[in-house]
Amino acid sequence: MIKGTYRLGMIGLGTMGRSLLLNMADHGFAVAGFDKDASKLTLLEKEGEGKPVKGFVSLNDFVNSLATPKAIMLLVPAGKIVDAVIEELEPLLSAGDIIIDGGNSHFTDTTARVTKLEQKGLHFFGMGISGGEKGARYGPSMMPGGDVAAYLFVKPILETIAANVNGDPCVTYIGPGASGHFVKMVHNGIEYALMQLIADTYELLKKGFGKDNKSIQRVFAEWNKGKLQSYLLEITAGIFLYQNGDGSFLIDQIKDEAKSKGTGKWTTQISTELELPIPTIDLAVVMRDLSKYKSLRKEAAGIYNNTNDSLNEELLKKLEDSFYFSMIVIYAQGMHLLSKASDAYKYNLKLDEIAKIWRGGCIIRAAFLEIIHKAFQTNPQLKHLLLDGEVSAVIEKTAPAARELVSKSIAAGISLPAYTNALGYFDALRSEQLPSNLIQAQRDYFGAHTYELIGKEGSFHTEWSKE
Repeated sequence: MIKGTYRLGMIGLGTMGRSLLLNMADHGFAVAGFDKDASKLTLLEKEGEGKPVKGFVSLNDFVNSLATPKAIMLLVPAGKIVDAVIEELEPLLSAGDIIIDGGNSHFTDTTARVTKLEQKGLHFFGMGISGGEKGARYGPSMMPGGDVAAYLFVKPILETIAANVNGDPCVTYIGPGASGHFVKMVHNGIEYALMQLIADTYELLKKGFGKDNKSIQRVFAEWNKGKLQSYLLEITAGIFLYQNGDGSFLIDQIKDEAKSKGTGKWTTQISTELELPIPTIDLAVVMRDLSKYKSLRKEAAGIYNNTNDSLNEELLKKLEDSFYFSMIVIYAQGMHLLSKASDAYKYNLKLDEIAKIWRGGCIIRAAFLEIIHKAFQTNPQLKHLLLDGEVSAVIEKTAPAARELVSKSIAAGISLPAYTNALGYFDALRSEQLPSNLIQAQRDYFGAHTYELIGKEGSFHTEWSKE
């Protein structure tokens, strides 16, 4: 091994880390990998045969193999493991070296690590990576945020390995501090909500319209050819094609208990702290939690009438527009949260650039992101996506279909939480006058919390009871 041979090192050679490293090697970058699991090193050597990539079992040898300044990416589980790896690395690094956390770390952890490592002369930045195993191997969407100098050093590598849409690499400098991990967190929140919306659609097609798996597959596949084109619809259509050897469908044998790794919950938690509503994303987190109470749901199903009315086939024609309406509302909530966070944390996020890099490689990529990109490029100060002219025209066109679908589905006893929630959010957002004045009056009545009056300065309190 020659010292200073490799341009970038990867710690953590699981599926994502190995795939990303091989992606770099495919493009001619000399890269090194380290993992304590010898079997992962063997797999790297096998898959990377003939490419400029090498695995190391010794952390010291791994670090010494890297060119100066040493650039090391971590793709290890978020939390204490990241801190443990950094602690092991620190004595082996010199001022000016770079550490990149490519995992799904909570943005507050990233903020703390930036400050700590800056004091030691080390560059550190967090980078959200989306696209799963295939994306990492052949072109992900990446969201790096933090030290600008550190980003510029690895920028040529990242731009080369990223997904590419119309000649544009799906990576850009997000902003200072933990902005990269924050944007990835919101990306995942949007992902949760879109997945719930698709699950709602499956429920409706199956229970409301009595469609079998092959018919459901055709709906998703057809939608994916038009305005709803997206990666999630693409894989959903693929799921409904998969049959076991005996001809049965695998989807029918999978437990209806959804797991999660917490990023959706983080999005919900921070939106509450920022007092910025993202109710459809919140609802998606809630539904995953509810799905885990299988025995409780089974007991309730035995008590309450669990039949539902069939829906008229004419209503099926309204489904695509209803989905489009709800999908737009979900993206709008996510972009609104990014806008709020940009101000609150001084991230100076460029929402048009974020939409641009989400167009390819990532899990939430969709044709509609072109419209989002255009909206924020045209007006960087746009307060909310639903205020954009092109978007509002689509919403006006599709809202009636969403309203009819939701009302008739509720009447039929079919649960469509994402559709219902998106419509409720829209109707509240477009209401100049909400009934919140009553809530303020109630708060003042029972707790003397005061209220404000229209056209008058100051806070007021009333002795509401005459008793």
